[in-house]
Amino acid sequence: MTLTRADQVQAMFRIRLHKNASMGEVHGAVVSAGGEVVAVETRATAEAYSIRDITVSMEPGADVAAAAAALRQVPGVDVIETLDRVFLAHLGGKIATHLKVPVVDRADLSVVYTPGVARVCEAIRDRPERAFEFTVRTNTVAVVSDGSAVLGLGNIGPQAALPVMEGKAMLFKRFADVDAFPICLATQDVDEIVETVERIAPSFGGINLEDISSPRCFEIEERLRRRLDIPVFHDDQHGTAVVMMAGLLNALKIVGKRMEDISVVMAGVGAAGVACTKILLAAGVGHIVGVDRVGIIERGRHYDNPVKMWYAENTNFENRRGTLEDAIRGADVFIGVSGPGILTVDHVKQMARDPIVFAMANPIPEILPEVAAGHVRVMATGRSDYPNQINNVLCFPGMFRGALDVRARDINEEMKMAAAEAIAACVPEDQLAEDYIIPSPFDPNVVPAVSAAVQRAAVKTGVATLPAKVPLDDEPIYTEI
Repeated sequence: MTLTRADQVQAMFRIRLHKNASMGEVHGAVVSAGGEVVAVETRATAEAYSIRDITVSMEPGADVAAAAAALRQVPGVDVIETLDRVFLAHLGGKIATHLKVPVVDRADLSVVYTPGVARVCEAIRDRPERAFEFTVRTNTVAVVSDGSAVLGLGNIGPQAALPVMEGKAMLFKRFADVDAFPICLATQDVDEIVETVERIAPSFGGINLEDISSPRCFEIEERLRRRLDIPVFHDDQHGTAVVMMAGLLNALKIVGKRMEDISVVMAGVGAAGVACTKILLAAGVGHIVGVDRVGIIERGRHYDNPVKMWYAENTNFENRRGTLEDAIRGADVFIGVSGPGILTVDHVKQMARDPIVFAMANPIPEILPEVAAGHVRVMATGRSDYPNQINNVLCFPGMFRGALDVRARDINEEMKMAAAEAIAACVPEDQLAEDYIIPSPFDPNVVPAVSAAVQRAAVKTGVATLPAKVPLDDEPIYTEI
């Protein structure tokens, strides 16, 4: 459906129209509420009524609920359901397959299917790696979830998670021309997930794990990385870490501090927090203190959770104890992947000069930018309605584009850091500002830059099975537009 104006509101009303009802009155009710009927579709009929979908366009600011109320006043009309623009975008699913080779006659059929396809099957049987040449595997990623940790919704299960995974597949295609397909699993057992992904892996060139709860996600990713010869990437961990690092690289340029000199407080030590910590350690940060719901992760203390045990052994070398207030004192950087409102102005005032705050909890950050204004030098969030959004879409399309193009067997730490540096470099240094440390997801330079950097790193670290499609030196491979 195409509307005449992009800013108009879309809505669809599913109604039960009894035989005595008038469609003219239905149109009139919609108009009286500030809308216009643009399509009517009959979904079902019975002797006494019909089920119809009434698609309506409304002026900006018009009240969809008021239109629904007006329809309810029409004699013989029952409003069964109201679907707004969000639901309409998901109606029937958001992705589909299409043919790359036409099939219009028997000759075409003999080429794409029997008998011609047998020759291709035999070629792959004799040399299995040729599947990357002659099947969709060369450009296809599985977006795998068990629905156990979806967005801010929690454990909603595989069917409810499917719209998110479809959306992820759309972003793969939109930004990097990667064909991705959602795979939502009806199990949350670690062994069963690993076994299932391992069994379907021959159909894909990469595996993107998504919205799997911690600490299970760590074991699932690690086991799959060991068993598969294609890249496995848990975006909630590493995508967040890569984009966070890109923003931090540029933020430090603004405040004039070096990575090896700063102290960082990490609020939240789940999947994203641990991955952010690991990339910070790899970048040379020596002073990191993690804080969970209970307080500081203390060095030398035993934790039943193996992830927190790793954290205790690899951070907090000053062995700080207590709460977030004890951790934040003198810190240069606060990174939040926890929950809303845990950071206060009083906390920020205790930080070092020119504090950097990445409050990435969604939908409500650890501290709102308007609250932190005047107390923070550089502020970033996970939201699109504030400057400096730490958005994973800056990472995963280009990451997989690069990994697929060199047929990488893995995505390693060098590839992640290369991606972070490439994202950071998409903001020209002469344009860096407190409210511009990270490029837009729609910046056309991002995916080519990340892909090229990932290819180079994969080749240099020996995980690529094909040569890079870009120069291996520092020649520019794109121009800003």
